[in-house]
Amino acid sequence: YPTQKKELPHRSRGFPLLLWDAEHDEPFCTGCQVCARYCPTNCMTVTMKDNPQYAEGKSPRKKIVDRFFIDYARCMRCNICVEVCNFDAIVMDNTWRSVEMSRYDRQDLVMDLEALLYASKTGYLKDPFRIPMGMAHSGWMPKEERAKVGAASPEGG
Repeated sequence: YPTQKKELPHRSRGFPLLLWDAEHDEPFCTGCQVCARYCPTNCMTVTMKDNPQYAEGKSPRKKIVDRFFIDYARCMRCNICVEVCNFDAIVMDNTWRSVEMSRYDRQDLVMDLEALLYASKTGYLKDPFRIPMGMAHSGWMPKEERAKVGAASPEGG
């Protein structure tokens, strides 16, 4: 480091990012504001609008995010926004881009919609960590439950 960087653990948790739906060419986020309401630091500002692609029959989403801001200076990376999102539109960045987030001016830590979608749109965010369905958020589960989840997965565990 800094010229050679170790691979970060898959479960490492950086800052929140929004995911891009390449199939419909729009964000997964509908702007419902659930993440902003549950955020303990109130670092998010979200607004929604009617989705023009829905009217044309090109998208399943009636509403879509209009504006989205996250103040990374206030964000404590608690992951609550990811857990409460009904549309799986937010993930925590697990790349070096999120770890090396120093700035000279605090205002540069306020990310807008385009900045939040950049990693997902460009393919930089290849494998965001998501908690497997049914797994306790601590990562621990009884042996019997692990066996069920492992048997249900395509890799077999």
